[in-house]
Amino acid sequence: MKNCIIQILFILSVSQLFAQSPFKNPDDFLQLNEKAPKVLLVGSFHFNYPGLDAHKANEDEKINIYAEKRQKELQELLDYLSKFKPTKIVVEAGANTGYLFKNYEHYKKGTEKLYANESSQIGMRLVERFQLDTIYGVDSPSLLYKLSSEKDSLASKTYIDKITKRHYFGGDDEINKRYSNFYHYKDKLTVSQTLLETFTYMNSDKVLDRGFGAYISGGQFTSKEMEGPDALSMFWLNRNLRIYRKIQQIGYTENDRILILFGAGHISILKWLFECSPEFELVKFNSL
Repeated sequence: MKNCIIQILFILSVSQLFAQSPFKNPDDFLQLNEKAPKVLLVGSFHFNYPGLDAHKANEDEKINIYAEKRQKELQELLDYLSKFKPTKIVVEAGANTGYLFKNYEHYKKGTEKLYANESSQIGMRLVERFQLDTIYGVDSPSLLYKLSSEKDSLASKTYIDKITKRHYFGGDDEINKRYSNFYHYKDKLTVSQTLLETFTYMNSDKVLDRGFGAYISGGQFTSKEMEGPDALSMFWLNRNLRIYRKIQQIGYTENDRILILFGAGHISILKWLFECSPEFELVKFNSL
């Protein structure tokens, strides 16, 4: 309630500023309609712990999403997210999401467990709750991945080959050691706190912003030349720009309410993109 009041006062103060100033609000020029589709970004840890990220949780820092306690907490999280009343659900998956629906059908029949991943545990349950006919998978490989994987192995070595040989995340320098401590702290939160409490913390602005800071502080990013910035821009930034473009391509109207569920590491970049775009209205997770 307090956050809502602060946001309302801020909006009113900004509106008053533009009303009393000779300077126009840029959205007077840039927004096509009075309404824009609303977007809710939901950053998650990976419920099934696939171990594909640079940081990996210790065994005592993992939860069992199938446990009765966690399933009750999941309902609390779903009830909170349902306040947004999504009309479209977007998840970290490929374009072919039929396997999610097939698994969900078998789960409802009692012949399979619902997949442990958040796309199923959160995404598919919201699809059913709001009787939506599809779920959108918008993940994308990066430009760096495509350039390196499609290159003829007999071709001469290039700068792309040079930077793809290196690992650009993590390291033994002081800032990365501090980030490692921070990651393990967040992992421990998932064990000690409820899912809603964990998600509320993970999706706060400061946590999201500092999460992106890991990619641009210390480690391989601070290479002698420009390999770090080049690799980051062609890999991580590019991948999220591609994800954003795929979201634009799903088709939407001004009345749509788009819930986007991705690994938390993606959210700080997507937040920046949606905040900058006049095409959408971003709804903060903690404002529901």
